[in-house]
Amino acid sequence: MQHLKISLITVTLNAQNTIGRCIDSVKAQNYNNLEYIIIDGASADATLQIISQHLKFINHLVSEPDAGIYDAMNKGIRLATGDVIGILNADDHFATNDVLNNIAAAFANPACDIVYGDLNYLKPDGKILRIWHTGDYSHGRFNWGWMPPHPTFYCRRIFFEKLGDYDKAFGTAADYELMLRFMHLHKLNAVYLNKTLVNMTIGGASNQKFSNRLRAWKNDFKAMGKNGVFFPLLCVIFKPVRKILQYVK
Repeated sequence: MQHLKISLITVTLNAQNTIGRCIDSVKAQNYNNLEYIIIDGASADATLQIISQHLKFINHLVSEPDAGIYDAMNKGIRLATGDVIGILNADDHFATNDVLNNIAAAFANPACDIVYGDLNYLKPDGKILRIWHTGDYSHGRFNWGWMPPHPTFYCRRIFFEKLGDYDKAFGTAADYELMLRFMHLHKLNAVYLNKTLVNMTIGGASNQKFSNRLRAWKNDFKAMGKNGVFFPLLCVIFKPVRKILQYVK
């Protein structure tokens, strides 16, 4: 399994409170054939100082202004040389030390194009707020508001070359649009890992204010229309409803 090379991209901007935890979780992985790429948006806090403590472990570090998080991800994709590409943002960290090993094992099957798993949403104090248990994928589930957690999404690099990278025109829904394009429109073969892969601290850009959430819904609708979802208006309703069952009592 270790012969499969995984390129992991971390995007940062003023992430001094979380970037150390993120990098430590990557360094703790028991999978060695890893290319680690960090794309920083010219942070003005101590982010780069913290990153500099781990330079021997980082294959590529870029720090410069960008046009947002998906522009930064695309920069990382262009630098990547691995067989498989995944994203672990600065606010996130791996749930266990064998995540990449499990992902590589799934990709040992040449028919596997995409791997995804489950995700925990964490409160700032570290307690679990939501558990995103996704389940197996079958074609058509996107029509009913289903989607995998983007921080657990890994795909063979060749498909980024064939099908394109993150489309910034979709704003905060660019990750949703890419997964729709790859899985729903082009029907790539996806494998579900029934385990928690990533812990994600709440506070994403699309969820901070109602105005942001409204803009995200519009971008979701646009992504659905572009990628062949049957009933986009119905899907826009189902998509947030699915989150209700994720909350931990």
